[in-house]
Amino acid sequence: MTRLFNFQQKIDYKTEILAGLTVAMTMIPESLSFAILAKLPPLVGLYGAFIMGLVTAILGGRPGLISGGAGATVVVLIALMNSHGLDYVFAAIALAGCFQLLVGIFKLGKFIRLVPQPVMFGFVNGLAIIIFMAQLEQFKTIMNGQTVWLTGASLYTMVGLVLLTVLIVLGFPKITKTVPSSLVAIIVVGLLVYFLKIDTKTVKDIASISGSLPPFHIPKVPLTIDTLQIIFPYGLVMAGVGLTEGLLTLNVVDEITETKGDSNRESLAQGIANIINGFFFGMGGCPMIAQTLVNLSAGARARLAGIIAALTILVIILFASPIIEALPMAALTGVMMMVAIGTFEWMSLKIINKMPASDIFVGIMVALITVWLHNLALAVLVGVIISALVFAWESAKRIRAKKYIDENGVKHYEIFGPLFFGSTTTFLEKFDIQNDPDEIIIDFKESRIADMSAIDTVNKLTEKYAKLNKIVRLRHLSPDCRQLLKNAHKVIEVNIIDDPTYSVME
Repeated sequence: MTRLFNFQQKIDYKTEILAGLTVAMTMIPESLSFAILAKLPPLVGLYGAFIMGLVTAILGGRPGLISGGAGATVVVLIALMNSHGLDYVFAAIALAGCFQLLVGIFKLGKFIRLVPQPVMFGFVNGLAIIIFMAQLEQFKTIMNGQTVWLTGASLYTMVGLVLLTVLIVLGFPKITKTVPSSLVAIIVVGLLVYFLKIDTKTVKDIASISGSLPPFHIPKVPLTIDTLQIIFPYGLVMAGVGLTEGLLTLNVVDEITETKGDSNRESLAQGIANIINGFFFGMGGCPMIAQTLVNLSAGARARLAGIIAALTILVIILFASPIIEALPMAALTGVMMMVAIGTFEWMSLKIINKMPASDIFVGIMVALITVWLHNLALAVLVGVIISALVFAWESAKRIRAKKYIDENGVKHYEIFGPLFFGSTTTFLEKFDIQNDPDEIIIDFKESRIADMSAIDTVNKLTEKYAKLNKIVRLRHLSPDCRQLLKNAHKVIEVNIIDDPTYSVME
């Protein structure tokens, strides 16, 4: 089988398998760390990574995208875990999946297109900083119940192993690209630590990862309105965060691979995966940009790598946990640091002096919110709102009118630019109601009436002319403008009385 689903590219099986193994190696410690952060059992994190990874790799909106137990969605559940416990968390995860399923069914994933490029830059750069900063936690240890920075030999060992990992990641591709350099780095540093008996932090120091298949588990919560009121906000926010991060990550992969993914299909896959998580002891999640970039940088372009990564996590849980638990965290830290560097949109710094000031502000604002609050949905929402307001302001300034009087003494106003809530004041200023002749024509050939504010403005304008017994005629209205005016029949009643020739608008 050389093709998967409807994506028409050949599969390089060796590349896909090696990339999947690499992704699994980087996903395990991250999933464990996020589970522990949310006070969930460590295996819940790995089960979430396995279920999310497998379901979305098979059913998701595009090849190459890697999903797992992402920190962005898990952070949402911390308060619920602290206040109501694990079963309520699973119920909220399943509910989040239902919300995501509805987004996919009603094909709402396309609205991710409304996210402007500066917001994308800020989102990606903020994530890169988060990924990098998260790795600094590995340079800390717990002493006397407090978290402190490593010192002395422990610090030098950690720094040295991380630097060795980085050098291998950077240098190995110059020898060959047939094997992912990040996987080589993990293996080499792991063997070095094992045979030289170097004392350094390992995966086992985070948690044990030995276990069984994900058990079926119906959340033990009362089926009442009170329960729904508790889990509803958490499920809704988790769904929104997961879809926001997931669909933005999908767009990033689209740009890198120069192919087109399916946002609605991805929403469906996320929803199904999270519903399964809620009933199989998984912490849920969404697409993970760091692991996705590891996958793509290793050369993977098909669904096989994601399937291999998920199955590898399951095999490790069942059979190979001692091997993975022995891997040094320094190797995984080095790989993730290189991922962070690769994630950052360095091009945004090169073109910053060519970007409008508003775009620069939006990009920086989104990045800051992402880094400081770790709230990706809020960061993107703020960015989109600011961009929309800037666009509305700029569009409002662009409306203008060309004026002339024809041989019959009729004055023409040719309008250019959209008439909407932001441009209504400027629009009204174009007219000289007192000095205009008895008949005027407003030509919308190069404009359009966009909303109720615009309809109300047209109504007020015609009323002012009507009080002076002057006739107003509207020309070249598009079908959607005519429909708006027709729907607002009572609003434009004065127009119909004053100009009986335009019952719908000429």
